[in-house]
Amino acid sequence: MAHTPFTSIPLIDISGLYSADLAERQRVADELGRAAREVGFLQVTGHGIARVLRAGLIEQARRFFARPLEEKMRFYIGQSSNHSGYVPEGEEQFVGGSKDLKEAYDVNFDYTQAPQTFPLLGPNQWPDAEAFRREVSAYYHEALALGTTLFRGFALALGLPEDTFAAITRQPTSQLRMIHYPLDPDPVADRPGIGAHTDYECFTILLPTAEGLQVCNSEGEWIDVPLIDDAFVINIGDMLEVLSNGNFVATLHRVRKVREERFSFPLFCACDYDTRIAPIAGLPLRGERAYSAVVCGDHLFAQTVQTFAYLRRRLEAGTLQLPDGSLGLSSFGHAQVEVAP
Repeated sequence: MAHTPFTSIPLIDISGLYSADLAERQRVADELGRAAREVGFLQVTGHGIARVLRAGLIEQARRFFARPLEEKMRFYIGQSSNHSGYVPEGEEQFVGGSKDLKEAYDVNFDYTQAPQTFPLLGPNQWPDAEAFRREVSAYYHEALALGTTLFRGFALALGLPEDTFAAITRQPTSQLRMIHYPLDPDPVADRPGIGAHTDYECFTILLPTAEGLQVCNSEGEWIDVPLIDDAFVINIGDMLEVLSNGNFVATLHRVRKVREERFSFPLFCACDYDTRIAPIAGLPLRGERAYSAVVCGDHLFAQTVQTFAYLRRRLEAGTLQLPDGSLGLSSFGHAQVEVAP
């Protein structure tokens, strides 16, 4: 399996995925498949998510992150049962000990239908602002519905039945991150907004408010993702690469150092907690890598435990255990390449 030396990110109008005509849906799906195979990144228009919903999400993020730190910490993620809430700068630490220059508020599926069974699937922790809960919830559900549409398109692109992913995305471990990159007066410092990585989940639906995202091609070159009006950025994650048996590629990306304040809203679309992530039967292997299987929620939880300070403290204290068979950070999914700085 290999990426291509792409120099730009495909832009696709996906309105045809909502057509009653299967041939039209297949036409768009073929475009999605081409981008997923060759680049692992694309931008989409024709998605149907209203501007007012996006504006409401952005406004609530601006209001929340403008609060003093002590107020934001009242909703610290470490107080939640489903890993939702405020994430202060420095809370996350990645491979090599790097820390990102950002703060965030994480929102999950908000599962309240029954007692909580899984660590990532339970009731959200919401701040004390009804408008925040209303506006963010509205956006989450619309973006999740877009994810369902994209799952159908990706299934068609793989030559699979359109509803292939429906049975494993009913109560998904899909997380919306509201990310704030504060004003950085020294952008030349050796500290990225977000360091180079691939996403763990199936794919990401990203609403950015400024440029800064970069994608690594097969030559190890960083390609800027332009900010396009009314477009979402979509990228393939580790789990869809595995499910597709390497036909789709999870591409290394980062957020470069920028001087201006920036917001970003990725929805990480995943499967239900207990879904076994392994190549789908019948799909030919692309490349030479044989993919191992993981349980979706267990893998995401293990990666989260190893990344977030509050969970690492519990792990070190012996009050929390990693799921059986847990992998280390960045040891599943796309094999990373050497990249230029």
